[in-house]
Amino acid sequence: MRESSLGRGFRVTLGLAVLLTVLVGVGLLVPSHPRLAVVGAVGVLALGIASISPSFIPLLCVPVLILVARVSIGGVQLSVSDVALATATLPALAFGQRPYSTSMRTLLWLNAGYQFATLFTVVNNPYTANAVEWVHAWFLISGALVVGWTVGRHGAGRLGLTLLMGSIVLLALVTLVQATRQYLSGDFSEVYVTWPYDMHKNFVGGICAIGATIAYVRPVWTRWSSRVALPVFAFLVAAILVTQSRQALIGLVAALVVVVLRTRSDRRRSKLILLLTVPALVGVTLMVRDQVRSGNRFNSVFQRLNWFQDSLTVWGTDPWFGAGLRWWYTDRFTVRFQPPNAEIEVLTTAGVVGLAAFLVMVVGSLVVLGRMDPLYGTLALAVLICRLAQTQFDLYWVTSQASIPLVVVGICLGTQAHAAAAALQPVAPRSVEDGSTDHEPTRLLELPPPRGQATWVRHVPPVHTAVGPAESRR
Repeated sequence: MRESSLGRGFRVTLGLAVLLTVLVGVGLLVPSHPRLAVVGAVGVLALGIASISPSFIPLLCVPVLILVARVSIGGVQLSVSDVALATATLPALAFGQRPYSTSMRTLLWLNAGYQFATLFTVVNNPYTANAVEWVHAWFLISGALVVGWTVGRHGAGRLGLTLLMGSIVLLALVTLVQATRQYLSGDFSEVYVTWPYDMHKNFVGGICAIGATIAYVRPVWTRWSSRVALPVFAFLVAAILVTQSRQALIGLVAALVVVVLRTRSDRRRSKLILLLTVPALVGVTLMVRDQVRSGNRFNSVFQRLNWFQDSLTVWGTDPWFGAGLRWWYTDRFTVRFQPPNAEIEVLTTAGVVGLAAFLVMVVGSLVVLGRMDPLYGTLALAVLICRLAQTQFDLYWVTSQASIPLVVVGICLGTQAHAAAAALQPVAPRSVEDGSTDHEPTRLLELPPPRGQATWVRHVPPVHTAVGPAESRR
């Protein structure tokens, strides 16, 4: 499918309008605000580069998505991850490859349905944080998908995943270094990263679980050697263990079980890995049992039970449309906390209407990814399941933890579309001896795959034989 002339015209007009607006703004800021003018000029340069190479800015932003340090922009507190995602989304929307594949469009429509359902709570509960979070949620899902799609569709899927994995491995390295120092001092409690800024153990563990899932699945098109991927997988698992993040372990186990037991897969995988998940589940069970037996009403287990009960009380104030997005930032309730469960959080913020749309979005996304070619869909399905399993015991709408899995999903979708488009490319016309021009499309030759590997498809041009006048009359 080719993009319509109307769609191309709209994107060109939008890009020119944005460029003209920024240029005028820079000119007005030069006399009074030279620093802002410099920032604007850099933005103009970035837009120019994006118009030539649409995946350039998204690629630069992908490894920054794990940064959750807070910055203040115009009095609004945002994370570096949010700023990076917004910076990557705008050029991806304006200059990214169209049209979207059927799977990509379906995921975007599912998110649009959820956004429409949550619009009722925005109207019903008019306050600033509600409207801001509504836009934020759209960026975290659709924006992340579009950024990943742009990277993959322009043939940079392998590079994008490599950059992302590099950032996650660096985070794991910092975690293990701090764990070593902490253990040498005789402290064997959970590791909370403090450098270069404070990070919660569940954030570090959750991100490392996503990275471990990517390293284990290791799609063929990434061309990652098992000699590198498997040590990276073990390295990230070690980082999860020192954080003692139970949610991260549960998410990783869920992803591994789905990948190994899938009947449709891109390669054969040993089921022995499932034996390693048993100690993880046993360890989580023992930690929960010890907290229950301790009688400490303020530990994480009892605290979550209290939060669930208080959340249902908040939901009771408006069962259909909820109390509003980010209601815990308001003064309307005596309790102020973000519910540590995806479904309960949506129920309190958007009511029964929002929860129904959320479940449709989640289940629909899993079905779409489950039906993809396993060469691309296995990783997409695994990272989404890993994240959803984590959020049954932890927060869902939290910047990079919500966006990174969907960026990976978008990369898989874009890479599949890029491969499909490359397979349909016709051979350049070539003249033969009788003066005719050959327009025959490329034939596809399926080669037998190596043991345990996916089938590769190679382009083989048609064989042309010069035919003399006598033979042509036969």
